Amino acid sequence: MEEFRSVRGFHDLLGEDTEKFNTVRQTVRRVLESHNFEEIILPVVEYAEVFQRSIGEATDIVQKEMFVFPDKKGRLLALRPEGTAGVVRAFIQHRLFALRPYTKLFYEGPMFRYERPQAGRYRQFHQVGAEVFGISDPLVDAEIINISYKILKELKIDCTVEINSIGCRVCRPDYRKALTEYLESVAGALCEDCIDRKDRNPLRVLDCKVPACKTAVKEAPRIGDFLCEECEKHRRELTDYLNSMGIPYVENPNLVRGLDYYTRTVFEMVSQELGITVIAGGRYDYLVEEMGGAPTPAVGFAVGVERLAMLVKEPVQKKPLYMVLPMGDTLHYALRVCELLRESGKRVELSYRKGGLKKQLELANRLRADYAVIVGEDEVKEENISVKNLHTGEQIKVSLKDIFSAVL
Repeated sequence: MEEFRSVRGFHDLLGEDTEKFNTVRQTVRRVLESHNFEEIILPVVEYAEVFQRSIGEATDIVQKEMFVFPDKKGRLLALRPEGTAGVVRAFIQHRLFALRPYTKLFYEGPMFRYERPQAGRYRQFHQVGAEVFGISDPLVDAEIINISYKILKELKIDCTVEINSIGCRVCRPDYRKALTEYLESVAGALCEDCIDRKDRNPLRVLDCKVPACKTAVKEAPRIGDFLCEECEKHRRELTDYLNSMGIPYVENPNLVRGLDYYTRTVFEMVSQELGITVIAGGRYDYLVEEMGGAPTPAVGFAVGVERLAMLVKEPVQKKPLYMVLPMGDTLHYALRVCELLRESGKRVELSYRKGGLKKQLELANRLRADYAVIVGEDEVKEENISVKNLHTGEQIKVSLKDIFSAVL
């Protein structure tokens, strides 16, 4: 019979990989909750139009990477390739704008993109993201970048903070025109994808990783020279806030991000060890309006969980494991012991193997238990347990009535 294997680009997580994955998730959640973000749980499937309108028809994600399929009534659905569009849809649909002066939400879960699997990025990958709706002040941009920086510090991961401003409706058209004219002059040096991008999405050429394209755009016009007065003021105030927060950053004029909805601030946290982006985000002041809501400024970011997990050196340590070993006819007493230990906050495994103490201890060692809790007839009579440290060999007896106060 043929052996089943996982679908290409869909990845199992086991053992230490799972521990590192959960270390990232739990750290990001903890930091966001400390900044008063509330969780929103989103569906994995949306109408395809949600992403086509928000991300942009001309983006690689929409043109090449979305998993799109019809439902039984012929309506096009899509597995979500990113989280922001779904949050914006929910923000409008549930009229969250009417509940409070501004809204701070975070989400987590799997995303799906049909692209070549690569380091830390599979066709199913996971993100934790956060969005703030209703504030245009660059102080919020700075807070979002500060949160991202704090996550990396807590995980002990070194990254470079890169920022840029990509303008707004007022100033970006002039820049796009100047950039398109420049790209026409160097078209012979561009890769095939960028030859296509230069007409439909020229800013994306600046972000191409192909060496020839990186060389070709070195002399390209800089968006910073085209910013309108309001965008320049926003950029300047953001850098002032970052300086006062003590966050080191680099201004990267070629940083544009791959989604059409961004305006003004964009940023990335780039791992020096792997040379990949692990956290990214920016401002998107027109997206709510473009998706049918009232004009609402917004800013957010997303964490690539698998990518960050690759950089975690020390996952959160599990609690010590207590293996309860029933000897002879003591199973019912052992079950009571297990529950008392769990109620006291211990991680507990009951031995399902019958046999003498030697075999039971062998099992405990194979399961990497830290302590063996020996339950024999004497322990039942005396209403206690024998606890053996499997690392040192030290063994003590503890009364059941003292189990919640004993130092085990």
